[in-house]
Amino acid sequence: MKKLMALLLALALMLSAVPALAAEGETRLFTDSLGREVEVPAVIDRVALSGPLAQIVLFPLCPDRLVGLSSAWSEGAEEYLDTEYFNMEVIGQLYGGKGELNLETLLATGAQVVVDVGQPKDTMAEDFDALQDQTGIPFVHITAYTDTTGDAYRMLGELLGMEDEAEELAAYCERIYDRTLAIMDSVEKADLLYITGAEGLNAVARDSYHSEIIDLMANNLAVVEEPSSKGTGNEVDMEQLMNWDPDYIIFAPDSIYDTVADDPSWQTMTAIQNGNYYEVPAEPYNWLGFPPSVQRLLGMMWMAKLLYPEAADYDLYEEVKEYYALFYHCDLTREQYGALTENAFGK
Repeated sequence: MKKLMALLLALALMLSAVPALAAEGETRLFTDSLGREVEVPAVIDRVALSGPLAQIVLFPLCPDRLVGLSSAWSEGAEEYLDTEYFNMEVIGQLYGGKGELNLETLLATGAQVVVDVGQPKDTMAEDFDALQDQTGIPFVHITAYTDTTGDAYRMLGELLGMEDEAEELAAYCERIYDRTLAIMDSVEKADLLYITGAEGLNAVARDSYHSEIIDLMANNLAVVEEPSSKGTGNEVDMEQLMNWDPDYIIFAPDSIYDTVADDPSWQTMTAIQNGNYYEVPAEPYNWLGFPPSVQRLLGMMWMAKLLYPEAADYDLYEEVKEYYALFYHCDLTREQYGALTENAFGK
């Protein structure tokens, strides 16, 4: 809230000297996921992003309509993206993160709409109403959870006049999700922990927003009283990890996957003793989330193949290649796939 209040104050000061931008030509009403009727241009070809979740969801649909990025791609993402997309200007994001939205840059882009995608926040309707009153740019929220991503794409298709393109992505998301549910209905869930942090002492707890895929695909042993809303999970200690003692451990990127086999404390745990520990693939984004968005479909496909290979009777390379073509506009080679999954199936 403090960040949004500062944003509004900065806008007021800027716009005292700069005329508010208004949609030119014909307009229409669009009802967003918050139930707000927002007046938007009849034709939209310049789209700004509110944050990284919107970036992940919209990049597959309309990369050439984006006026900039909410956050820079990782260095490792460069080989999967066209140069023009990798080098797009970074404008910043509204909620959270390190890169506050650059208001002057946003206004200068000529953006016709700012799109937010993901989990709604309590004050979002009021925030967005205030921001669009100040800027003259419509702000739209599209709610998206893993099981409603298809509906989110259809709403975006309606907003942007890209119904056919959005339907292709929506149908893909629903096909992968439904197949995953069918796989999970046919197996007994494995006991698992998802570990993050440089010391390996954070766990993504059951029933948190970031644990959605972990909870779906396995018996997440990380049960705590107050699950963290952060992607880094809940801080725990080694004694707690030993008490949970899972059969499988997945380590987040930049955690301690490479060193646990030589650590006496970790060597006492069943998953490490049996070699059942893995590192989640992470380019251009972590396949299990952080940020938690549509790339978690990759996490579903990978975890099913990892934990339940007999039930997941598909070629994972072909599945991942299809995803990268649709969502990153990338023709993924087997060499790239091999690098991505180097630690995804153990040492």
